[in-house]
Amino acid sequence: MRIERYTAEKAEEWNRFVALSKNGTFLFDRGYMDYHADRFEDHSLLFYLNNRLLALLPANRQGSTLYSHQGLTYGGLVVNEQATTAQVVELFRELMEYLAAEGINKLIYKPVPHIYHSVPAEEDLFALYSVCDAQLLERNVSCSIDLNRQLKWNRDRKYGINRSRNNGVVVSESDNWEGFWQILEENLMHKFGARPVHTIEEILLLHARFPRLIRLFTATKDNRMLGGTVLYLSRNVVHTQYISANEEGKHLRVLDAIFHHLLNEREWPCRYFDFGTSNGPDAHELKESLIHQKEGFGARAVVYDWYGAVLRCAK
Repeated sequence: MRIERYTAEKAEEWNRFVALSKNGTFLFDRGYMDYHADRFEDHSLLFYLNNRLLALLPANRQGSTLYSHQGLTYGGLVVNEQATTAQVVELFRELMEYLAAEGINKLIYKPVPHIYHSVPAEEDLFALYSVCDAQLLERNVSCSIDLNRQLKWNRDRKYGINRSRNNGVVVSESDNWEGFWQILEENLMHKFGARPVHTIEEILLLHARFPRLIRLFTATKDNRMLGGTVLYLSRNVVHTQYISANEEGKHLRVLDAIFHHLLNEREWPCRYFDFGTSNGPDAHELKESLIHQKEGFGARAVVYDWYGAVLRCAK
């Protein structure tokens, strides 16, 4: 096993491996990861077995802690279909020794949730337990729909669809990112005193780099935008990165109309539709009204976990 730190010269090799991996998404492509490279000290790693690339770890360093990766929703080990459990266990043993030599004494690890796996890929979870004695630090709850077996919607969601239709709301794909960002920013600032993770300049850059994978759908009435959602598309999952509506849009229940369009009038080459997490700032807190709305579309829980390990001698 050989471990190398990522450099820009390895971008092509890195991206090619992500595209062919069994649990990678375009979030691990360097064209996506590096848009905020100035905010993090990148410490991504490549793992070679017998001189062949076996795995990648998108990561950044902060002091004596390695994170996988603070700039991503998830960021665990990315592996190919040939990787075995024994190999990944050995990989983590080597990783512990590498980190100790680098003066890193703590690992914060966010595995790729199973819905993003094209085939089972939880070797890292066993290795975290058996090699690192890792502990669960945080569990965020998302809501997902299996598009091959959709559950019935509740009455309130159906009422919202009819309300939007009767008021002439039209749902379509849009390129009016600035209009939606204005609604999103105003909504987040009013409700939470916060801003979107991405600035409008950043999301336009990422959309330009991944135009078929980062998409905007909006609801309009008389050509006025009332709300919308930004979708991230991976091989297995359609993920709602942002959802927002203005006051008129909320009154007319345009989000119900948008998700009816996306879930019943569109076909996706994916298995899951993921609405994103519904935790408060404290992960123990459940935003019940938010998750109730998502579950009203037939979505059910999928967890996004964080694990922590204090480094010790490898077994």
